[in-house]
Amino acid sequence: MKNVEIRELTTKELIERIDTEKGNLVRMKINHTVSPLDHPHLIRDARRLVAQLRSELRQREINENKQSQ
Repeated sequence: MKNVEIRELTTKELIERIDTEKGNLVRMKINHTVSPLDHPHLIRDARRLVAQLRSELRQREINENKQSQ
């Protein structure tokens, strides 16, 4: 998911997407522990996506606080 696509999401969609991606990441980690994944780089990609989503959410919170002050 590109940064432009992330910025287009509403805050509610962003929170839902973070929860979904975190669940997928946990599931992939567990599956990888049991039997190695064919493409282990997908775990890294999922972790990065969660980080990008959380960064955008935090940036929105900071901007909201600046506007309210």
